[in-house]
Amino acid sequence: MGIRPTLPALARGGWRPWLGLALLFGAVFTGLPARAASSLSAWRVSREGVLELRTSPGIQVRAFYEEGLGGRGPRIWFDLPGAPLRARSLWLGYNLQEVRIGRPDDGTTRLVLEFRPGTVLDPRQLRLVGTARDRWRMDLPPRATRLGVAAGEGDFEAVPRALAVRPRADRPRWSLLPRRPLSPEGLPVVPRGRYRVVIDPGHGGPDPGAVGIEGLRETDVVLDVALQVAQLLQARGVQVLLTRTTEVDLDLPPRVALANASGAQLFVSLHANALSLDRPDVNGIETFYVEGGASTRLAQLVQQYLLAVSPGTPDRGARPGRFFVIRRTVMPSVLAEMGFVTGEIDAPRLSDASFRRRLAQAISGAILTYLQQAS
Repeated sequence: MGIRPTLPALARGGWRPWLGLALLFGAVFTGLPARAASSLSAWRVSREGVLELRTSPGIQVRAFYEEGLGGRGPRIWFDLPGAPLRARSLWLGYNLQEVRIGRPDDGTTRLVLEFRPGTVLDPRQLRLVGTARDRWRMDLPPRATRLGVAAGEGDFEAVPRALAVRPRADRPRWSLLPRRPLSPEGLPVVPRGRYRVVIDPGHGGPDPGAVGIEGLRETDVVLDVALQVAQLLQARGVQVLLTRTTEVDLDLPPRVALANASGAQLFVSLHANALSLDRPDVNGIETFYVEGGASTRLAQLVQQYLLAVSPGTPDRGARPGRFFVIRRTVMPSVLAEMGFVTGEIDAPRLSDASFRRRLAQAISGAILTYLQQAS
């Protein structure tokens, strides 16, 4: 079922409001505190130009259109209740040139689609359709959009908290294996057979690493993600060496020795962070590199890609570190902490197979982008 709003009469030029319709499936938005969390949970644009939003259930979305003026292209933007933790942007470089998320005030999230100068859009043909109480869709003109890759941020498979069914106490909260076959579709392309990468899932065997909320173990998380990264990179023609593929005891020097003897172009060590179980408020993603080397750009890309699939978790930054495995390897090397197994935001995500799949896709995308830019 879809709700199709009617366009009001619009004056030429300037901004044009063309949607102020709430989806009212049993709940009405009546106002949020000034610093409420953003109601935008996820967005994505397909290569065919289909824009989809996932929001908090039953909220009001206001949408606007502005014609291109003075060398600037047209833009569409959406205002939703609640403010994002941070502003961010994604440069696409196609007719749909850039997607930005901003905070015009303390109570609003603004999603902006910025088009290339000269792009022709007819606002009368643009319709934002509510497909469920937390889902929205707009079909952008394919010729005007012309995307070479799909883009997006956030989780479209999650069930809204208000609709979620509490799991039975005897059912494990997470499964190790992903539910669907992995596909490299949408990932950057590099020359097949040219590159070799070492992926290092931290800990293993008798060393589980950090143990967090409801017994979530770092070793299980990082091994699952590492195996999926290997599959995705291999599908793009990259040779991948894993320091371990099962739960075995492996010290740090053998990991470094394998990497240095491999002739690999990159080394990526995967970890999950932890603090005390009494501090579930501490969450976030961080990526470490050795200062003064060629690893800075790789760390920045890994951090950027991981944050793009982890909305709401704090950005702890790409920053220098002195970890043994990145200090002793001879190629560009980074160590990624993908979230806190003790964090109230991160732990439920890390325990979810579909989210670990997105982490693998993000890390693969960062690696392939680095190789593509370096070639």
